[in-house]
Amino acid sequence: MRALLPLGIFLLIGLAFAVGLTKDPKLLPSELLNRPVPEFALTELYDETDILTQDMFDGKVSLINVFGSWCVACNVEHPLLMDIAKQDNVHLIGIDWRDERSKAKDWLAKRGNPYRKVIFDNESVLAIKLGVTGAPESFIIDKAGQVRYKHVGVITPKIWRNTLLPIIKTLEAD
Repeated sequence: MRALLPLGIFLLIGLAFAVGLTKDPKLLPSELLNRPVPEFALTELYDETDILTQDMFDGKVSLINVFGSWCVACNVEHPLLMDIAKQDNVHLIGIDWRDERSKAKDWLAKRGNPYRKVIFDNESVLAIKLGVTGAPESFIIDKAGQVRYKHVGVITPKIWRNTLLPIIKTLEAD
């Protein structure tokens, strides 16, 4: 019986890993859903005298996109964000996370800037409050400044068309 104990422990650990690996990390709920955007006061990327706060989300539906010049996946997502910005029907806000101001400006200068405003969060002040675990991540904020949806990972055309845009349109109609 004692000889079977290590095998039993091994099987329990294996079962725990097997169950854990069946979970899609993109489906992890955000603690902030249906709660206000956390309070913050951070500078705008291009204008260090412009202090941005959570009040910037009042009265309009917004899509917040967390990115960084160091983020490889953000390069994949960026052309779609540029297309979304051209449609001019989405209040798109960037959060430049864990970055250097000059590198972020250069990155956006090379790829284009789809954002109406870019919150500079080099010390993860807002990212921590939002529960950001990696970039890119995106949040939909309603007109009352409430977090209504969180998307982890790259926004693809299919995700934009089938998930994010319908949520945004529904919130705008409310």
